[in-house]
Parts: sequence; C-alpha cells; structure tokens
Amino acid sequence: MIWQLISVILFVTVVAAVYIREIFLLAEFLRNRSRKEGHPPALRAKSAVINHFLAVIGIFCILYGYFIEPRWIEVKVIEVPTAKLKHTSLRIVQISDLHCEMKILNENKMVEIINSLKPDLVVYTGDSLNVPQALPVFRDTMGRIKAGIGKYAVTGNDDLAVARGLDLFYDTGFHLLKEESIRLTKDGEPFFISGLRYGHSNRWREVLTKVPAGPYSIFLCHKPDLIEDLKGVNVDLYLAGHTHGGQVAFPFYGAILTLSKYGKKYESGKYSVNGITLYVNRGIGLEGKVLLTARFFARPEITVFDIKPAKQN
Repeated sequence: MIWQLISVILFVTVVAAVYIREIFLLAEFLRNRSRKEGHPPALRAKSAVINHFLAVIGIFCILYGYFIEPRWIEVKVIEVPTAKLKHTSLRIVQISDLHCEMKILNENKMVEIINSLKPDLVVYTGDSLNVPQALPVFRDTMGRIKAGIGKYAVTGNDDLAVARGLDLFYDTGFHLLKEESIRLTKDGEPFFISGLRYGHSNRWREVLTKVPAGPYSIFLCHKPDLIEDLKGVNVDLYLAGHTHGGQVAFPFYGAILTLSKYGKKYESGKYSVNGITLYVNRGIGLEGKVLLTARFFARPEITVFDIKPAKQN
C-alpha cells in the first residue's frame, strides 16, 4: 500500500510541476509582450518547448479522462472451458462498482447492453452509491436487468459506509448473498454460487466448505484480497471488483492506486491462481470525490463469462 501512495504522490508532484512551470513561462511571455521585448530566449529553450508540449497533452488527457472515457463502456467476453459441465453452458455477466449518483451516467446504457447479451446469471460485486439519495437510481437500474436463471450480489466497502441501513436490493430481483452458497441448475446440471458481504471476509471457509467438490463453483467477493487464501475448497471462478483498474492508469504501467492489499498484483482483468480463475472487474461508475470523477486507460467494464464444456480429445 505504501508504494501505491508514493506513486500517487509522485504522479501529482510531476503534473503540478509541469503546470506551475507553465504558469511562470506564460507570465514571463505576457510580461515581455507588454514591454514589447519579443519572446525571451527562455521561452524557446528546448526544456520550455517540452514543457509546453506536456502541458497541452495533459489538457487533452484531462478532457478525455473527464468527459469521454467514463462514458465509454467496454464489453469483455471471456470463454472459460471446464470439465465440470458436460452438456450445457453458462453465460454469466459481471458488473461492479456502479457508484450511482442522482444524475445518470452509464446506468441506462449498461442495462441495454446486459439485456442484449441474454445472460443466464447477472452478478454484482458491490459499491453501489456515492450518496444515499441515489438509492432510487440504483434500484431502478438493477431492477431493469434481466437474467434467465437469476441475479446475485454482494456488497462492497462503500455500501457499508454510504448505504448503511439501506435495503439496496429491495424490489430489484437481486439476491444478496449473505455469507451463503446456493445450488442452481441448468439443463439438469448443478452449479453453485457463493458470496460474502463486505466485512465478513473471515467467514469464507465456513461458506465455501458447503460447496461439494464436483459441481462448477462461482464465488463473489468485492475485493480480490482472498484469492491466495482459498485453499482446500471448491472455487472455479472468483469474481471481484473494488480496484476500478486504478481508475487512472498508464500504458505499460497500469493502475496507480488499487487500494488492494496486494497492490498492483491483481489490479484488473483475468488471473489464474492455484487453479482458480480470478477476474477483477474495473467497474461501471466513478468515485464520488471531485478529483476522482475521471477514468484514464481504465474504461468502465461489463464482463461476460461463457462457461463451456471442455473439448474432449
């Protein structure tokens, strides 16, 4: 965690330095212009030109991060072969971290996309509201989502803070998994879905030991932080959110800040850990703080998992 905070401080310091210098260069330009002294050599120096370039690029990045990428949903389709299904397949759609405000951002578009995918299951991995007043927006959005078999959810850390005492999923059709495992079937083949509400992560073994070894098993938890603890239990697919993919990330480097105990190790996307497929979804919404209402190289995401029988030789 400390290295993530150092990365954030370093990033903010570099950006601030570029624009502080640009302000001084602009002030020098205006001062010399008022004196009709022309452009001073300092403004044409190589370092100044580089600073001008970085400042202009930075403005375009800020505009893109605030006004384009937060509304540009990516749909990722991942095929997951398994020997645990013989004669049927499952289509699971994962969404996470809606962070609803009173003003609509991606909610309507998200519902339209999900329903067009015709999922068997829709799963939600927490962090629902930025303000309690957005509860009607969240409930209306979640209630319009359709799934052939069912809709299941767990809560996140912001649900514990912002939505304490609120019944988030009332009349939405979503089943909140309260430290439980549920047996489901499709075409006569069983599979299990399990989940933990935020703040109950220490009960994972109690919940997952109820899942027998044979059927396909899906586990929902807001954070990816349990992935290296899950041993001696049946979990095939672990679905998490929380990190937002950093929400602000760099090409080749990735997330600056994930707020995960593993730092950048499981920042977003698909991982294979001890025979378990972990997927960390980047989420749909944005943190509620003004400086965090942007996305950069971390597009909002809907993830589709097509679980299919493994091809036999």
